[in-house]
Amino acid sequence: MPNALWPAHWSRQQRSNATLVTALVLMVLVLSSLGWLLSWLPEPIGSSAGEFATGARTTLWLTLVSGAAGLVLGTATALARLSRWALLRWTARAYLWVIRGTPLLVQILFAYFALPLLVPGLNLPEFAAATLALGLNAGAYNSESIRAGLLAVPQGQTEAARALGLGRRHVFLDVVLPQAFKIALPPLVSNFVALLKDSSLAYAIGVVELTNVGNRLQATTFQPIATLTTVALTYLVLTTLVTQLTQALEYRFDVEGRSQ
Repeated sequence: MPNALWPAHWSRQQRSNATLVTALVLMVLVLSSLGWLLSWLPEPIGSSAGEFATGARTTLWLTLVSGAAGLVLGTATALARLSRWALLRWTARAYLWVIRGTPLLVQILFAYFALPLLVPGLNLPEFAAATLALGLNAGAYNSESIRAGLLAVPQGQTEAARALGLGRRHVFLDVVLPQAFKIALPPLVSNFVALLKDSSLAYAIGVVELTNVGNRLQATTFQPIATLTTVALTYLVLTTLVTQLTQALEYRFDVEGRSQ
């Protein structure tokens, strides 16, 4: 629901808050009632409605956890790329080179099958391995967006803050980071929506998310059209609601530079 639907006399903050709350309520309603809604559909969907609902919740939870990890890792990597210490810069570059140069599916398979062999005693369950791989992948792409935001902040802002007597930490946290976040928000939003769809690759290691549910059902019923259409429509609903949430955040922080 676009912000333009709200009364024109509302402030930017009121309209963005209304959109955020409405989108969150709709997300909760969709996730809680998805099984009931799908149960009205003909076979083979109706009898498997509960599995689809559970798979959708797993997909969203996987996206949220790995997305949060990717945001933290991306910020740390961006700061390492801009560090004065060469070791940090080269470590960050090596991480980006490996992650951005290899397929996400291979990373997920590596985290689940190969990592326990490299680290004896580390037996990650399917969900944890998928979260690790997705978080590392998201962090690599987020880091470039955040680094671009940090570099886009005018140097004069930093010099003015230091002239006022602010320390290095306060300059970064109070002056540079808020402006960099505002600049980096649109690509970060795009990365998060892409992560929601990329989480479907977790089915390769047995995570029972939305795609896995659909793939199992079509393999047993031999009805791929109905099954995969249901999966696609569910993803479409989820991505639409997530997009509305993120667009409301962009509007709240005035990313487009408008004051109305």
